[in-house]
Amino acid sequence: MNETNAKLLSDSKTARWIALLIVSFTMFAGYLFADAMAPLQGILEKHLGWSGTEYGWYTGAYGWFNVFLFFLILGGIILDKMGVRFSGLIAACIMLAGTAVNYWAITTRSLDGSTWHILLWTFPAQVWTAALGYAIFGVGVEIAGITVSKIIVKWFKGHELALAMGLQLALARLGTALALSTALPIAIASKSPATPVFICLVMLCFGLLAFVFYTFKDKKLDASLAQLNRKESRSSEDEFHLRDILSILRNRGWWYISILCALFYSAVFPFLKYATYFMINKFGVAENWAGAIPGLLPFGTILLTPFFGNLYDRKGKGASIMIIGSLLIILVHLLFAVPLLNHWSIAILLMIVLGIGFSLVPSAMWPSVAKIIPEKQLGTAFALIFWLQNAIALMLVPALMGWVLDRYCVTGSVVVDGSQVTTYNYTLPMILFMIIGITSLVFALLLKQEDKKKGYGLELPNIKK
Repeated sequence: MNETNAKLLSDSKTARWIALLIVSFTMFAGYLFADAMAPLQGILEKHLGWSGTEYGWYTGAYGWFNVFLFFLILGGIILDKMGVRFSGLIAACIMLAGTAVNYWAITTRSLDGSTWHILLWTFPAQVWTAALGYAIFGVGVEIAGITVSKIIVKWFKGHELALAMGLQLALARLGTALALSTALPIAIASKSPATPVFICLVMLCFGLLAFVFYTFKDKKLDASLAQLNRKESRSSEDEFHLRDILSILRNRGWWYISILCALFYSAVFPFLKYATYFMINKFGVAENWAGAIPGLLPFGTILLTPFFGNLYDRKGKGASIMIIGSLLIILVHLLFAVPLLNHWSIAILLMIVLGIGFSLVPSAMWPSVAKIIPEKQLGTAFALIFWLQNAIALMLVPALMGWVLDRYCVTGSVVVDGSQVTTYNYTLPMILFMIIGITSLVFALLLKQEDKKKGYGLELPNIKK
């Protein structure tokens, strides 16, 4: 085979789509556990005695190590220096370890009655330990996320990049959808909040095995790069340097898309953490089915995110797509905040619209990063974006919403299966989510303006003809 006729392995449509499917399964398993506890607030309160503040503290723990110890940024640096195979395997192992700690915390009796005071906070030992496991898991799943993003750029740049990222997000969100719609019924049927977590633990074992299999395909891709003399050299120009971080931080377009990401996800992910109980309290949905309505959101994105990604690949308009998505998020939270709109059919309709908005922004946002940042810096750039997202959307906002609910939104309590369960009015949290959505729209508009100045090509198609 001579060099003029040689092709990269990534030029094979079959090879690159198989690679995508493998790494997407690993992320599917990660997303499955990421939201497995989201529908269980009432169950945790009833069976384990957790309060709304303790539940909010637990969900906010996801970003502890990523934010305060900068593990995610370190993971991005390791990714750029060591490559996707090393980074991905480490991430999959960390996800598995964190889930195991979380499972042990909510099943062991050795922590019963113990209270720990750490730094400025006092919580039951069980809450602290479960939060520790969730924080460890958060490191793994976030590093896995940036690794898979770089893998997709590696295989799909110049091809169907936005479609591939959209499909990966869709399959990952299938994990979210299954978690939101099945975790509560499984916990009720088994009379234990630990059962859904155990299922996730098993799936993460398979996710680790899947990534091990992927590493062999990645080696073949590197071999094809070497054969065409296109393999990245290990010169000093391609090594990670501090100036790479400084270069990213001096990029105004990167800041706009990073803040847009953090704010957009702040209006969606923390909402999903409370959405099941929100459906019970405002719309009167039965506990057994309350998780099915928020579960519509990720199910809808399974089709819509790839659709909008394909549109971006072929027609462009990435910045405009992000603006439209932000507008839809604002509309949904505004209508959720209206007290008179309390029929379950309205909840379903609004979740569908939220799903459209939730598909639009990520379908254009993640591929756009590859247009703003050079490929050799992508791992670090994604890590910095994910760090900001962790700090705001996955740690600060969930904890804030838990505090707001306990401080301002308690309306009373009801007896469910012999246990007292607190009831809430969710109008104030919905207004706060709407304000966050408005702020994300501002940065989407700023990003489009910056694209016009710098010529990133966010409004241009991704596929090179």
